[in-house]
Amino acid sequence: MLDNPESPLDALWKEYGRAFRDFDDLTLARWLAQTLGQIEAKAWRLSHPLLGAYRLGAQLAHDRQIWFKRLATAPAAYQESACCRAPMLPLLTRDVRDAGLICQHCNETLIPFEEIPAEVRGEVEAWAAQYAPVHAVAHWDDCQRKSAGSYDAAYENAAKDVEVLLAQAGSVIAPKLLEFYPALIWEDQDECLEVRPEDVRL
Repeated sequence: MLDNPESPLDALWKEYGRAFRDFDDLTLARWLAQTLGQIEAKAWRLSHPLLGAYRLGAQLAHDRQIWFKRLATAPAAYQESACCRAPMLPLLTRDVRDAGLICQHCNETLIPFEEIPAEVRGEVEAWAAQYAPVHAVAHWDDCQRKSAGSYDAAYENAAKDVEVLLAQAGSVIAPKLLEFYPALIWEDQDECLEVRPEDVRL
């Protein structure tokens, strides 16, 4: 038996990704460049279907080294990323203080936390600092759970707080980061606390 069997959701996304495997390199490069033009100047939920499709194409493009081949030109607003030379498309997550902003092409750190523009870095840090202990409720050990009285109530309260914090990321933090990047994606769910994208209302 496999140590880490593929989840049904992973299998579904793999199935979705097969559509891009039929694209030749030039077609894939043009599709990615055109999609970047469509998402420019906006902050997007990570769960948005267009972004889901883009990520699938971008991961395949990374595997094929499409951006190294210079088969298509990204819109002018997108600088080349230092991590993989793809167009800069950052993702804001709750782990921003440790991981920085994440590249949507190679999943590595695109912009280290200390390189986030100073004008907004303090607000991003304050948001992440507020998020961390709330998220940690999902990972409490037995001693912490017992000391909470009702862990179910603490978990439910943490989930509600996370919904508010994620909404703040989308409505307040992301637009401020968008002043410095051509487009931005923000994480709109927390699987550990069972907060789904549809729970996060802007």
